[in-house]
Amino acid sequence: MDTGATSRRTFLRLVGYSVTAAAGAGLLGGCGDKAAEGGATQKLDALAGVLPEAGPLPAGIPTPDIVSTRPVADGYTRFPGTLVDAVAQQPGAGGKPISAMTPAWGPAPPSGADNGYLTAVNAKLGTPVEFSVQDGNTYAEKLGAVLGARDVPDLLCVPGWEVSKLARFGDAVQALFEDLTPFLAGSAVKAYPMLATLPAGAWRNACWNERLMAVPNPTDNPFPFVLFYRKDLLGKASLGPPTSLAELHATGKAVTDERKGVWAFDNIFAMVQMFHKAPGSKDGWRLKSDGTPEFKYETQEFRQAAEFMAKLYAEGLVHPDVVASRGADAKQLLQSGKILFKQDGMGMWQPMQAEQQNVTPGFDVAPVPLFAAGGGTPLAWGDDEPISYTFVKKGLGKERVEEILRVVNWCSAPFGTNEFNLREFGAEGKQHTRGPDGPVKTDLGFKEIQNQYFFISGRSPVVQPTPQTPKYVPDMLAYANATVTNLEKDPWDGLKFEMPAKYKAGLVPSEDQINDILRGRRPLSELDAVVKEWRANGGDEARELLGKALADAGR
Repeated sequence: MDTGATSRRTFLRLVGYSVTAAAGAGLLGGCGDKAAEGGATQKLDALAGVLPEAGPLPAGIPTPDIVSTRPVADGYTRFPGTLVDAVAQQPGAGGKPISAMTPAWGPAPPSGADNGYLTAVNAKLGTPVEFSVQDGNTYAEKLGAVLGARDVPDLLCVPGWEVSKLARFGDAVQALFEDLTPFLAGSAVKAYPMLATLPAGAWRNACWNERLMAVPNPTDNPFPFVLFYRKDLLGKASLGPPTSLAELHATGKAVTDERKGVWAFDNIFAMVQMFHKAPGSKDGWRLKSDGTPEFKYETQEFRQAAEFMAKLYAEGLVHPDVVASRGADAKQLLQSGKILFKQDGMGMWQPMQAEQQNVTPGFDVAPVPLFAAGGGTPLAWGDDEPISYTFVKKGLGKERVEEILRVVNWCSAPFGTNEFNLREFGAEGKQHTRGPDGPVKTDLGFKEIQNQYFFISGRSPVVQPTPQTPKYVPDMLAYANATVTNLEKDPWDGLKFEMPAKYKAGLVPSEDQINDILRGRRPLSELDAVVKEWRANGGDEARELLGKALADAGR
């Protein structure tokens, strides 16, 4: 995902506002409060009747160069010489603009007529989309505000990692958004053939209250976190990527030089947990040997991870701006060589490499291969849940919903089509130039294109070629296909949860307290007290819900 510059953990810290807004503003009054407060379970295998029928990709789409292990997407190392048209008719009726809210990471793009990219795509759509592009780092706050005020746009993008944190989100969906089941279920989706190419698993996850409520944007890789390192700088120091926890620590000490303004690490705690094989399923749950659920806070692996991360902080190996929580731009720290290791989403990799190799000759960022702290087989967190969901405002009327879905269908055209090319790269000669290896964004393209239409669409997931970084696709898929073999098995696969409101509300305070412990503001000995408080503030209630769900499913 191109906008992977933020992480689920970042959103977790921010989501406290949105939880309060959604629950406190009377958003969901009268919508099944009792069930929502205590949580709810949805069996995804029972939803076949509301899912769209699968349809073929447009004729002429090229065969992938690299075939991957699902849920990692296939990849292309070169652009096709000829693109095909996926949508014959202009989707919009030329009426009132469609309002949309989407996230973006980085400088805000120009809006309206000041953005030639939007003008070019809207001309093809027929009915223009007017975007309210919000800062991805504070998107949770804006999302909470619009939900709390019941003031949603025609199209609303909700990132997948955000859904699990919003209290009573299932009730919000029912109250505010259009039920898309009559428009898309079964053969009805044939009116929107690009949507019919999306994976069935993504559609299953787009159901709430046993109805199809959103268009999913399928993921092209299942991993929420990767540990990146400055390969060029470690190479100059005659060092390679660490292959063990001891090597990670030793490398961190070797490269940290306060006099030169260089430290080893960003906050890499999620990756440290993964190295220790702490659980990640359903945001941190697994089953004990007796079959009862336990959360990662309660495990020895999490405690060991916390001890190791606290050591990195205590030894001064983490950049001081990160320690002080002053909103340090860790991406900029990595780019400038002020830190050499950074935890982020896979989407950070290619855009950073493409940009910085033009700034710093020899710049090279790469992922550290996954390892296990105690040796043996590593554990990879991950799932195949969609990147984001596109919701349609409730009450717009049948004709307007159909027009909006036609627009979303156009935006969902797959790789190898003219529609995809315009959506991704804008107009030739303006937002991109076309060289022998394919389209390359211009400076104007980087300024104007911030994935606006990507975040109101779905698409058949692939990893597309990047002429500026020709090694990216094979390198990224080599890492992903090696790592996916160690993907953690989710005991609750096929079950979708609306977690208890009390549990959701208790997550942010618990995370904040743990962050204080890691940074040395509180002693490690207080971790037990934090876990006890977490259990009282909804943890045990969540455990009961998860255990009952397995029992009801006969597992």
